Amino acid sequence: MTRAETTEPGLPNLSPYFIARFLAYLSDCGVSDATPSPLLGGRSNLVWRLGGIVVKLYGDSHANPLFANDAAREYATLQALNGIALVPELLTSGQFEGHDWLAYRHSPGVTWSSGTAEVAALLGRLHAQPVIPNLPIGVSGSEEIKDQTRSILAYCGDAGDLNRLEPGREIPATGRKVLIHGDPVPGNIVASGGCLTLIDWQCPQIGDPAEDLALFLSPAMQQVYRGAPLTVAEEATFLAAYPDAQITQRYLLLKPWFHWRMTAYCQWRDERDGDQNSLAYRLERAALEACLEHA
Repeated sequence: MTRAETTEPGLPNLSPYFIARFLAYLSDCGVSDATPSPLLGGRSNLVWRLGGIVVKLYGDSHANPLFANDAAREYATLQALNGIALVPELLTSGQFEGHDWLAYRHSPGVTWSSGTAEVAALLGRLHAQPVIPNLPIGVSGSEEIKDQTRSILAYCGDAGDLNRLEPGREIPATGRKVLIHGDPVPGNIVASGGCLTLIDWQCPQIGDPAEDLALFLSPAMQQVYRGAPLTVAEEATFLAAYPDAQITQRYLLLKPWFHWRMTAYCQWRDERDGDQNSLAYRLERAALEACLEHA
């Protein structure tokens, strides 16, 4: 499977004439005169490879109730982490007719599909980096996850069923907040020669590191981006390899809350996309129900 990155149909909703003008502008302003090749796989932006450069044209930054799409955050994070193997090399950014864009060095490799211990080590290195000023503060603890989940369900046509599955055990917020990616799903991890790179930094935060663990381990996110959820053994390997046992324990305590929130998000996506009871939704809901049965 080759590296892939751009938008689902219609997002952003830009005319072919606009896109042609934008690509011509990239050549005219010296970003690259290589033939652009669309990259496939992402869900919010248009992305092209131009030789050794990747150019991202941003879509709506306010359309998603869980995952931000903030060009300024991505630029700030890539700039702060430039020179560290965790991220691609930032080149430049700008605006074109009211739309943000960003260019960075192409990371050769393939989209991650196996080796959870390596991802655990990658996230551990990320969470040890210095915090970046002015990033938003992420949610922490069951009360804040509850509020966030209810805000997602408010966008859904029928939230009654999922409201009844709200976990009951309260977990306090953590006092330790670190730089988190905010969307470390398989499609945002590039593997090359035993090295992993995190891409798509539209929603980094200063938050609970358990958040990144939950997003990577989510059955729905694994199904959408890898084609199958992780096995029990793969999840166990990941948790054993993450370098801070206190964080993995915290993730396990918050696991029902994270599954509840992701199930709500999947319902919102299904309703928005005209789908119903998608496999991603069913997998996440089954994980939630299993947690509640063993609570």
